[in-house]
Amino acid sequence: MGLNGVLYSLYTRRLRTQLTGANLPRHVAMVIDGNRRWARQMGFDDPRVGHRYGAEHLHEVLGWCAEYGIRHVTVFLASVDNVRKRDSDEVGNLMRMIEDVVAERLRQPGSRWRVHLAGRLDMLPQSTRHALKLAEEETSGEFHLTIAIGYDGRDEIVNAIRSLLEEEGRAGHGVDDIAQRLTADRLAAHLYTRGQPDPDLVIRTSGERRMSGFLLWQAAYSELHFCDVYWPGFRKVDFLRALRSYAARHRRYGA
Repeated sequence: MGLNGVLYSLYTRRLRTQLTGANLPRHVAMVIDGNRRWARQMGFDDPRVGHRYGAEHLHEVLGWCAEYGIRHVTVFLASVDNVRKRDSDEVGNLMRMIEDVVAERLRQPGSRWRVHLAGRLDMLPQSTRHALKLAEEETSGEFHLTIAIGYDGRDEIVNAIRSLLEEEGRAGHGVDDIAQRLTADRLAAHLYTRGQPDPDLVIRTSGERRMSGFLLWQAAYSELHFCDVYWPGFRKVDFLRALRSYAARHRRYGA
């Protein structure tokens, strides 16, 4: 191990010590951004290679989450705009990575993660829908992973309102009655993520400092951490720094 390796090991140990007994998030959501830019930075001729490295890196980061008892993780794999507007070859490559590296590996024996899905699955190729549905149906671990794909937070809220109105209409309730009975909890029961706790901490890689439509409802009171590294280069020390930052904050709901 060279000097850099020794220093990295010592710093990681220091961060672990600082987190001993700390208040850690029970739900971490992540915008895993920067795969193509990382590939260019690393000198790859085809930046799409970054999607494979990013997909493989997800499993390593999930291991870190499990190590620190973070039982709920949500990852933003692809937005509605990613699926609709990017080059078809790039989208096809990304979907294959999700099928072969993400969904397939989560289904392997011994996986500790139970998969949940959030987003417009109807927008995805049939093979990707099938792979993700199998992962959802066949996993039953003690840790929960929500995969946000074909996802847009505004669409989610609109669809939740539509679903609530349709449910109330079938029950024979009028508009005035629906309006009187409407609450945040009742609407949340129609979100893609119903039944899951809201994220305590949202991490975004790549240096971008925006939510990009991710969990707009659920992250209303989340702590935000923006990391200036691309997703495939997101190291354990970066993860531990995010946890340390969270632990140092005093959460003030509604203020």
